[in-house]
Amino acid sequence: MALLNLAAWLDCTEAEGPGRRFALWVQGCSIRCPGCCNPHMFDFVPKKILEAAQVIQQIEKAHSLHHLEGVTFLGGEPMLQARGLAAVAQGARRLGLSVMVFTGYTLEQLERMNLPGVKDLLDYTDVLVDGPYRADVPETERNWVGSRNQRFFYFTNRYDSTIEYDPRYRRSVEIRIARDLRMTISGWPTQIVSAS
Repeated sequence: MALLNLAAWLDCTEAEGPGRRFALWVQGCSIRCPGCCNPHMFDFVPKKILEAAQVIQQIEKAHSLHHLEGVTFLGGEPMLQARGLAAVAQGARRLGLSVMVFTGYTLEQLERMNLPGVKDLLDYTDVLVDGPYRADVPETERNWVGSRNQRFFYFTNRYDSTIEYDPRYRRSVEIRIARDLRMTISGWPTQIVSAS
C-alpha cells in the first residue's frame, strides 16, 4: 500500500502546467529554498495521509468533471514521496493524462541519490522541471518556473519546449475563496486567470 502525506490539492487548475490539471502538493521538503512560495510545506509533519488509490479515485472524478489534460506534482518535495506518487502517476497515465513533476533536486542529484521510487516516478513522467528555486536569478519569460536555473526535461513526445513560452499558458495565478472565506492561491503571481 502506497501512502502519501499531502499538503493540498486542486481538482482543476490552469496555473500549474499545460491545460487543465489536477495539482497535488506533498508535505515535507529538506531543500528549503530561501524565498520558496510554499514554506508552510517544509516541515515533515502529518497533514492529509491518503493511499495512492484514493488519490487516483479523486483524479478520476475530477477528470470526468473537468476533462483534465494531466496531473502536476509539486511540494514540498515530490521526490521524497516518489514511491506513492509513482503509483498515482501510473493511474493518471491509465486515464490518458499527462504527468508533470517539479523537484528542487537536479536530475543528476536524483540519479546519484537513488531515492526509493524515483526511477518509477520518472518512468511515468512526461515533463520534469528540476532545480532549486533561486531568488537571485528570477525567471521572467518561461512559464511555471521561478528562477532561470530550473530546467525542463521532456521524457515523452507529449510535450516539447514550445510550452515554456506558449502564450496560452502565460505565467498566472488563480485565487479561490471558499465558503468559509479561506483563500488559496496557486500559480505564479503575475496575472489572474480565474477566480471561483
